[in-house]
Amino acid sequence: SEENKMMYNVTKQFIEQKILPKTDDIEKQKDGVSLNLLKEMGNLGILGITTPEELGGLGMSFNTSMMIADIMGIAGSISTSYGAHTGIGTLPILYYGNEEQKKKYIPGLSTGELIGCYCLTEPSAGSDANAGKTNAHLYADGTKYIINGQKIWISNGGFADIMIVFAKIGSDKNHSAFIVESKSEGITMGPEEVKLGIKGSSTRQIFYENVEVPVENLLGDRGQGFEIALNILNIGRIKLCSSAIGGAKKLIEQTEEYIGERKQFGKPIGEFGAIKQKVAKMKAKTYASESLMYRAGQDIEDR
Repeated sequence: SEENKMMYNVTKQFIEQKILPKTDDIEKQKDGVSLNLLKEMGNLGILGITTPEELGGLGMSFNTSMMIADIMGIAGSISTSYGAHTGIGTLPILYYGNEEQKKKYIPGLSTGELIGCYCLTEPSAGSDANAGKTNAHLYADGTKYIINGQKIWISNGGFADIMIVFAKIGSDKNHSAFIVESKSEGITMGPEEVKLGIKGSSTRQIFYENVEVPVENLLGDRGQGFEIALNILNIGRIKLCSSAIGGAKKLIEQTEEYIGERKQFGKPIGEFGAIKQKVAKMKAKTYASESLMYRAGQDIEDR
């Protein structure tokens, strides 16, 4: 629709004019750069694409959010910050929160006033996420939970305001999920991780020592955390596909520019059959992947 195209163009323009010129600062994690860009995106509505209008978002379709994730694929490290915030940092509350939780947190997450992160992985619990040892126990007066434990590789950890923290209550078999405010006493962090790629995204260890969380910040039901974790991660996985396709399309553009300029034997290498075949394969695979992705996205929207 025209509305979809408008949102796509707004995002593309923002990336080209605001994000890409600051790539070096982002990759060096210059103080405040990524955070300020996320907040600017919030002002433009880019953080609240599918959030209902009554909660401060734009109320657009799931495939529109896929399209925005697509174009964000050219933005480098900040696409990870964006994806972590709009996906695993926001959707647990939007999908599983009660009305009070949604009204309290979702408008701020949609506008960039609040930034979210997702705290699941632990040193001994990666793919086997339910093996996590972070523990919560109900305080004697029944008003709050006390959380103790450690999380690692937390995207947006360095500047998030809201944390979705997974912990087992007592001797429960499955995790429960909690909405934890980062300003809570007892939360400390390790230094920023030095990574091989996506260097500009904040990635930290987070430690919880007797962190008090109000009982009303339990997300969903007790023991439902494992279900919440897996379902939210599944949404993140298809969005990651979308970003990868956006990157592939940009690489095709750059390839065509290069093979038009690079000359051998007196003519551009793009005129040689072997190069034409390679470009054709790139385009065919990207087109097929894009088609499958948006078909899957529409299936999610329809259900």
